Amino acid sequence: MTLSDLLNSNHHPRAHKHRGTRVIIAFLSLASVVLLWQMLIWVNQLPPYILPSPLRVWTQFVIVLNDGSLLRHTLITLGETLGGLALGLSIAAVLGYVLAHSPVLEKFLEPYIVASQSVPIVAIAPLLIIWFGSGLTSKVLICALIVFFPALINTIVGVRSVEQDLSDLMRSLRADRWQTFIHLELPSALPMVLSGIKIGATLAVIGAVIGEFVSADRGLGFLITSARNNFDTALVFVAIFALVIIAIALYGTVAMLEKILLKWKQ
Repeated sequence: MTLSDLLNSNHHPRAHKHRGTRVIIAFLSLASVVLLWQMLIWVNQLPPYILPSPLRVWTQFVIVLNDGSLLRHTLITLGETLGGLALGLSIAAVLGYVLAHSPVLEKFLEPYIVASQSVPIVAIAPLLIIWFGSGLTSKVLICALIVFFPALINTIVGVRSVEQDLSDLMRSLRADRWQTFIHLELPSALPMVLSGIKIGATLAVIGAVIGEFVSADRGLGFLITSARNNFDTALVFVAIFALVIIAIALYGTVAMLEKILLKWKQ
């Protein structure tokens, strides 16, 4: 298929029809959730501090958006998430590549890696806060820890998914380590690595919030804690929705990157 074919297919009336159908379905789904939400409040006569109405949540959203507090806390959490995601993925990619080529080293480190994942991050977070303070560093480390394990496993599986026949072919062509990595191992491992990044993108948001729950004076986790203490449930919902948007945006970005980088597989 040529580039012109792809462009023509993107502008095909049927493609526009499907896109319009998806938009309508998404709108109807959202409207149904909001309606059921409001009906639940009416039927059970729930007070706002238990379950605020969609209108009250929207009003609170407009307030914190206009005063800049929502954007400020969101950017803090986003920075912690991106920093932890970058650190965790970098270490996992390097170590995963090394372990994929060294079964002996993998057997040696496996108990320690598994043990590090058997302890809940909620239990480790207070220690990191004590050791590194309540600033950005501890939050980034918490995010990195929660991202590390799935990214490591996906990297190892991806590198080891290289077909032996192709490896033999590269050796017969006298390709060095770098050429083998660029032209064979990286393309073969990329689907699994990107899957690990998609998982890590959502987990990193959880790590940032956990760190902010433990000790913070800013960020969406801090905003949720502050709103909860003031029984401002509407603000809690606003902060939760902001976290969902961050997670969806990160996941969508990686998914878009996946389509671009893996276009050759199609």
